[in-house]
Amino acid sequence: MAFCASCGAEAPGNFCPRCGAPITAAPGAGANPAYAPQPGPAYVPAPAAAGLQENVAGALCYLVGFITGILFLVLEPYSKNPRVRFHAFQSIFFHLAWIVLWIAMTILQIIIHAVLPFGLHLIVSLFSGLVFLVVWLGGLVLWVMLMVKAYNNSAIVLPVIGPLAQKQAGV
Repeated sequence: MAFCASCGAEAPGNFCPRCGAPITAAPGAGANPAYAPQPGPAYVPAPAAAGLQENVAGALCYLVGFITGILFLVLEPYSKNPRVRFHAFQSIFFHLAWIVLWIAMTILQIIIHAVLPFGLHLIVSLFSGLVFLVVWLGGLVLWVMLMVKAYNNSAIVLPVIGPLAQKQAGV
């Protein structure tokens, strides 16, 4: 079996299956004398100089909320890309608005429970539990849609948050 002179992989045909380099040894000649496999770690290709692709970086901006949004605004190759900056700013604004909404809903529920008589607590608790569930599911679906759209090189511009993110990103 021939070995690739570029990367050292076994090459059963005329081209290396790993790197695509042509195999110069004649068929049946055995191992390529230019490369003798050495014991040790397997070949690991060098990482790309630019890092992540733009669509992957945009999708990852949403992954852990405002934390990854801030990371992609700080990391060097991505902080200069306007599309990644847009997704990062929109992720930060979306998740901060989401946190503020949850805090406001919780405070409203506490106030309603403090004002209502004891008999109505069960009805209000069931209703507020359903409202919390619907809002949570809606936010989850929107979060996943933002990641999928960013991965597919398009964007959802959220009503209030999107124009703010576009302005901050310079898009």
